[in-house]
Amino acid sequence: MRCNNRLGLGKLSAVTGMAAFMWMAAASHAKAENLKVISTFSIVSDFARIVGGEHISLTTLVGPDGDAHAYEPRPADAVALRNADLVLANGLHFEGFLPRLWRASGATAPIVELARGARLLRNTPVDRDEDTAHSAGAHGHDHAHAHMHHHDGHDHDHAHDHDHDGPAEGGDTSDHHHHHGEYDPHAWQAVGNAKIYVDNIAKAFCKADGQACPRYRANARAYKERLDALDRSIREAVARIPPDRRTVITSHDAFGYLGREYGLRFLAPQGISTESEASAAGVAALIRQIKSNKASALFLENVSNPRLVERIAAETGMKIGGKLYSDALSTESGPAATYLDMMQHNVATIRDAIITP
Repeated sequence: MRCNNRLGLGKLSAVTGMAAFMWMAAASHAKAENLKVISTFSIVSDFARIVGGEHISLTTLVGPDGDAHAYEPRPADAVALRNADLVLANGLHFEGFLPRLWRASGATAPIVELARGARLLRNTPVDRDEDTAHSAGAHGHDHAHAHMHHHDGHDHDHAHDHDHDGPAEGGDTSDHHHHHGEYDPHAWQAVGNAKIYVDNIAKAFCKADGQACPRYRANARAYKERLDALDRSIREAVARIPPDRRTVITSHDAFGYLGREYGLRFLAPQGISTESEASAAGVAALIRQIKSNKASALFLENVSNPRLVERIAAETGMKIGGKLYSDALSTESGPAATYLDMMQHNVATIRDAIITP
C-alpha cells in the first residue's frame, strides 16, 4: 500500500501486519481454489485485496481513473461475472451498468452490496432543499433556487440495511444509468463507512470460504486500525483550516460524506453522477458565490471532464487548487493508488490550497 504521508500519518504498508501470517500449505493447490471475486470499481478492489490477500483471485470491472457512472461493459466482463464466486458492489445505484450486465452474463454469484449498514445521506430533492435551507440559516445566503448540489456537514443521514442476492442496485431492472436512487452512493468518502465496507467484505468472504475466515477477519481487523489512524489524521488536517474558509467547489457531487464527517462544505455544478448536466442557473450561482468570496478553493476531479471547472476558473479568476480523486483511485504511479493514499491526498490538497499563502 503506497502512502504519500502528506498528512503526517505513519507509513501505511500495502500488506497489513496481520497478512504476514498467510497460510502456506499447498500453494499451487490453494491458488487453484482461490475465491473468484469480481469488484465493480477500483476503491472496492483495494479493500478486497487487503481483506482477501492471497486467498482470492480478483477482477476489477472499472479500473483506476475509470468512471463507474458512465461505464460501458465489455464482453470479457460478462465472462468474468459468469465465472465468479462473489461480486462486490457499492450498491445505491452507483453501478448503473451492473443489473443489465449481471442478467446478460447468466451469473449465479451473489452480489454483495457493500454500503449495507453505512450511515447514508439522502439524495432527494426535498432533502436537498432542506439542506439548502439549513445552509442559508447558518451562512446567510440562500441557494434554494440555484439548482446546485452541496453538502455542508448537516446530518441528514439514514441507516441502510438491504441485501440482494440477485442484480444489485436495489433490484433495479432498468437499463439506463440516470436513476441514482434515494441515497448519495459515495458513502466510502467517510472513513467510518469505509470500515463498514471492509466488515461487509470480510463477512462475505467468510460465508463463501469458511476455511480462510480467520485470516479474512484478521486482515480486516488490522486494516481498520489503519483506517482509525487515517480518520484522526484527516480531523487534524481539517482543524487547521479556518472554519469560515471550508467551502470548496468540485465538478460533481461526490464529497458529501467527506463534508458531513469532517466539517467541510462542497459545492458542485453537477449532481451525484458525472452524467448529470450542470444547469446554467447552478453554474451562475457558483460564479456569484466565488465573486462574493463565499468559496475558498476550486478543484478538478480525476473522473470528471475538466472543462466546466476550467470555465468557472476563467470567469472568476479563481485558481484551480489541484485534482481530487472521488470515484476511482489513481494508477499505481499516481498520488491516490490506494484508499488510504486517496483520502490523505484529497484532504491535504484541500488544506494546502486554502491555507498555503
